[in-house]
Amino acid sequence: MGKAKPAKHTASELAAKAAAALTNKGGGKAGLKDRLGGEVGHAKFKCHICNLQAPSIKSMEMHHESKHPKLPWEPEKCVNVQALAGGVTTQGVAVRGSTKKAKKDEKK
Repeated sequence: MGKAKPAKHTASELAAKAAAALTNKGGGKAGLKDRLGGEVGHAKFKCHICNLQAPSIKSMEMHHESKHPKLPWEPEKCVNVQALAGGVTTQGVAVRGSTKKAKKDEKK
């Protein structure tokens, strides 16, 4: 029996793995503001039946079809929580690539 051959990885593959491992994904202290939601967080629409939040009306429609199939879909009843809060959301510290910008803004 021969030895198993080691897998060959490209430089871009290794860089992507390193970036994924080192990028802030919103956990710990850095992502606390984002998890708390600031004014309203990233979710835009709230289900009028179960108060689940979704980022888009299409996501809300899919939620409604799967969780409330016996009730009619009425998009006008879904609450736009960002509009209620004046359009204010968090800075998005848990979003990829925004940590550098947030650090620059803190220094100013």
